[in-house]
Parts: sequence; C-alpha cells; structure tokens
Amino acid sequence: MTLQTWRRWEEDVRREGMRFAAAPEYHVFPTRERPLTPYQAVERATRETVELVRDVAPDAVVSDILTLAPALAGELEGVPVGTLIPHLDPRMPPGSAPYSCGARLPRTRAGRVLWRGADPLLRHGLQLGRSQLNETRRRLGLPALERDHGGISERLALVATFPQLEYPRSWPAGAHVVGPLIWEPPAPDVELPPGEDPLVLLAPSTSQDPGQTLLRAALEGLAELSVRVLASANRPPPSVCVPANTRMVEWVSYARTMPACDLVVCHGGHGTVARALASGCVVVIVPAGGDMNENAARVDWAGVGVRLPGRLVGARALALAVRRALARPELRAGARGLQAWAARHDGAARAADLVEALAAG
Repeated sequence: MTLQTWRRWEEDVRREGMRFAAAPEYHVFPTRERPLTPYQAVERATRETVELVRDVAPDAVVSDILTLAPALAGELEGVPVGTLIPHLDPRMPPGSAPYSCGARLPRTRAGRVLWRGADPLLRHGLQLGRSQLNETRRRLGLPALERDHGGISERLALVATFPQLEYPRSWPAGAHVVGPLIWEPPAPDVELPPGEDPLVLLAPSTSQDPGQTLLRAALEGLAELSVRVLASANRPPPSVCVPANTRMVEWVSYARTMPACDLVVCHGGHGTVARALASGCVVVIVPAGGDMNENAARVDWAGVGVRLPGRLVGARALALAVRRALARPELRAGARGLQAWAARHDGAARAADLVEALAAG
C-alpha cells in the first residue's frame, strides 16, 4: 500500500466518522504529521501487535499477505504463522511474464526465453524487498531469511483462488490452492430488468475509476444491444443517461444476483471475478491496473472471459467485447465448469482444516 493510499484512507475515515479502536495497526499508519516508510510502519505495528498476541495466546496466527505485523508478532511469540493470499499467487513460475504486467503465460520456448530477459530486474526487486524485510526483522530481534517472498509463510500459504486460474508450476510444500474465499456485506434484493434477453451485470470499481468511465461507456455501448443490463454504481453519477434496457441500482448482492446473470463487466478485482465465475458467469474485464491486469490475463488464458485494455475503453469497444463474450459458447462452458468445481469444493472448509492442522503443530 502506498503512502498516498494510506493518506486517502485516513481522510476517508475522518470524513465518514468511522472508528478503528479495535484495530491496533490503524494507529501506526503514516500521517502527514508523522510520516513513516512502509517498513517503519511494519516495525511499529509489530511491536504493538505483539502485546495483542501475548494477551490472546492464540494457537496460530494467519494474516493477509500484505499485513506483515501479525505474522512477525506471531513469530516473536513462537506461535505458528500462516499466510492468506486472497487472490492469485504472486510467485510466478520460471519463464513467466512479471506478475501484474498483464501478459499471459508464454506458449513457446521463444516466449519463455524472451521473458527470462527480465529476470535480472525482477531479481533486483526481490533482493531489495528481502533486504528491507530482513532489516526490519533485525530491528525486531528476528533472524534474517535467505529466501525471497519472506512475507509468505513456508508452513502454510492459503491461496484463495481457482486452481484453474493458476499457471502450472511446482508448488511449495506449504502452499494450498483452496479455492476462492468470498465474503460480501449485506445488501437488499434488487429487481432485475424484465425480459428474456441475456442479463449483463455492470460491476465497476468506483475506487479504481472515480470518474466512472467504464460505467458510462458500458451504458452507452450496450444501449442498442439485445441485452438486459443491471448496473451497480454505488454512487451513480448525476449526469448519466440510463437507457431503456438498463436498471441502475446503488448496491447489489453479487451472491444473489450473479447466478441469474449471463455476463459480468468489471475492472477485474479478484473478489468480483471469483464470485462471477463461481456463479457460472462469463466475465469481460477492463483492468484498471496492478493485480487486475493479472486477473484479466488469467481469465483470458483459462478461457472464461474476454479482456479489453483500459486504454481502449469506449462505447463501441465495450459493445464489441460483450458481443464477442456472448457469442462464444466455449466461454460459457468454461465458466460453468468453474461453477461446478466451486460447488464441489468448499474453500472455507478446506482452509479451516489447514489452519487447524497448523495450530495443532
């Protein structure tokens, strides 16, 4: 998380009047008055979290891949530590493109050789990250690590995504692809647009697209197609024109709505993509950057959706992408296959079993 993101979150918290008294890490995030580097924040958060771990005396500590303080605090207290990776595993197999660049797995030896040319740059980044983490560990009294990706536990790493979206690789002994772990806040039921045409859900990320460019382009582009559109806009822009085939709502339950949909148009956040695929929906992704680029590439590689580069977003391009997705039955078959897999595999139950085994030693 960048300093800019931290500051934006701090401003949002103040504006909404929210309270995080129960979340000790919040109080150590950088502020304008007391700026901290990310690893300085980790060190300070760890020292505060140690007290919590000591008081609770848990049998195991499992934390998010980006939340290092609980893991370091657990290690300091001698508690078994696991890592939750709530998306695709960022540790790429040899010969792959760098994570989040948006390139698919190379199909030829020449492609693998080409991407290996980026290895020195990637190695430098990994070494820098290891050095910074080890300096933090030294200041906390922990031994240095000789491996990369030191923020991921060797004992247990829960990879919460579909195995069909992960590239073939040799997995470390402690890594388990358990399937998506999906949660959503309560939401009221919404009335679907009437008719029998295919139902398209517009589920853009308002945080990644505050100007709602994707929403506007999709509404315009899908207005003349033989589809029904349900648009979830959170805060609908005041000047948007809602076509006759569209129903606009502020919030929608993905769990209850997506099973009735044929297609989901989104920016490609992992939670939205996972819920859509678990519901048997084809996805059209217009990635906003970062992890979304990787999610779009994997969806394309797995044959369960269509990706449209963000630089090409527009009404005509969105309409073409939706037409293409709806016209390819193999995409629907692929999405239905992941839906069937999700119905047979309870990711939460599998993750709970693994955490219990970790706690039992």
